[in-house]
Amino acid sequence: MFPKTLLVPSAKHRLFAALLALLLCAPLVFAQQPQQPPAQSPSGSNPQDNSPTAGGGPEGDVGSIAVPKKKDAAPHEEKKPEKFKNPPGLPDYSVRVDVPSVNVDVIVTTKDGVFVPNLKPENFRVLEDGVPQKVTSFNQTEAPITAVMLVEFANTSYYNIQDMLQASYTFASTLKPQDWIALVSYDMKPQIWQDFTQDKQQLYANLGHLRIPGFSETNLFDALYDTLDRVERVEGHKYILLICSGVDTFSKHTLDQAYKKVKATPDVTIYAISTGGFVRAVNEGGMGPISTLTFAQADNQMRTFASMTGGMYFKPRFPGEFPEVFRDIGAAIRSQYQLTYHPSNTKMDGSYRKIKIQLVNPATGDPLRMVNEKGKDVKYQIIARDGYNAKHSVE
Repeated sequence: MFPKTLLVPSAKHRLFAALLALLLCAPLVFAQQPQQPPAQSPSGSNPQDNSPTAGGGPEGDVGSIAVPKKKDAAPHEEKKPEKFKNPPGLPDYSVRVDVPSVNVDVIVTTKDGVFVPNLKPENFRVLEDGVPQKVTSFNQTEAPITAVMLVEFANTSYYNIQDMLQASYTFASTLKPQDWIALVSYDMKPQIWQDFTQDKQQLYANLGHLRIPGFSETNLFDALYDTLDRVERVEGHKYILLICSGVDTFSKHTLDQAYKKVKATPDVTIYAISTGGFVRAVNEGGMGPISTLTFAQADNQMRTFASMTGGMYFKPRFPGEFPEVFRDIGAAIRSQYQLTYHPSNTKMDGSYRKIKIQLVNPATGDPLRMVNEKGKDVKYQIIARDGYNAKHSVE
């Protein structure tokens, strides 16, 4: 037999070796065991997982990582002009071209601007590109208006600003509770002071900010083009009260482009009111940037903007004339005739169709004759849009 003292150390060594082997093999054993998925709650998340990323979102080596989906990483797009919000509950009641049906608002006034009422459908003759059209619907309307006051606010002349403010406050005083009005000023670029509102006091408050102008540039063509862009989404017929000197300094858009934009917007009527009558009177025959030629060109541009859309142009000489001007405008835009016809030319080719409205005696077909209470002839004028673009839809 081996000595007892040799057996005890040997047993300890064997026990120590066994334990060491077991510890070294344990990780290999556990690594071969399949991992079981954690128990899921009815909602699909781990009820024992209280981390911020539980139930969704990938997690990286340094914590949670928000990985955007491919569609979220949209390419950079050029920002389009902000558009006016459509006034809630606004009826669609006025000039709207949606070939093959054409609606035309017609205003008939005396030479003094007095609206002529009580005309009948048979008194109207509609010509499209010289071809007579059959009127299928006719009514006389008086409805709330939706208008944008587009005013020149530039560091040019004290009298221009004074006239602009006088005209703006005068027009604002004629508004009725159901009317919608927006306010835009321009110098180098247009600025929206008031989106469409029925709150007259809010409009007065924003007019009160137009006191100290900044730039001396008057980019009329850009401002008008931009305003027409912004009102595209607004339903129904819109009016633009263009209150300015009519002088354009260096717009990016040309006059021809402005004319084309006006033609391409069939549901807008422009009423143009010139400012700076006193300055014009003082500079009659003068030379330089405010010469008679400059004002004559400005007047012609504003007159054309108005006539192309069935509106009117006013050239007041003194601020005291503004109340009468806006009485005429109010009578014209609130009282009008609406004609509907189906054009004989049904092609939707995008061409521009010329419209001409005539008043006739239905018995003879001759031009309609109007007389006053004394039996004397009364001269009258017919105000209507001069045409439209024949396309599939007008937005």
